[in-house]
Amino acid sequence: MLRPLLALLTLFVLTLGLTTACGQTEHLQGRNLYLEHCANCHLDEGQGLRRLIPPLAGSDYLRDQPAAAVRGIRYGMEGPMTVNGVTYDQPMPGNIELSEFQIVNIMNYINQAWGNDFGTVTVEEARGWLAAE
Repeated sequence: MLRPLLALLTLFVLTLGLTTACGQTEHLQGRNLYLEHCANCHLDEGQGLRRLIPPLAGSDYLRDQPAAAVRGIRYGMEGPMTVNGVTYDQPMPGNIELSEFQIVNIMNYINQAWGNDFGTVTVEEARGWLAAE
């Protein structure tokens, strides 16, 4: 009687562990790229820095202007921009060394991180937006 119960418990724990691990690896490459290239300014949780660096978490700009965000990751941004009703005017350096695939991974991570639900970006979309610059 104890052996079948132990086997069932073991199966439950393994299933729970796999389910949890799968959720933690979603957008892992994008998360790692974000932490390496973006978090220094936008911070680990995408909250930005007061009125200097705009937030990515809950950002209406990110939600409404994915093409501008993709181009901004590659080429940088200058000039005032309004995010969630607040104007920011600090230049953002570009990351010209990032491939289209890496930019898409970053975008798809930040589009789904911190409660964001902003959809996904495809490589074809990013390629077109980058070429339009």
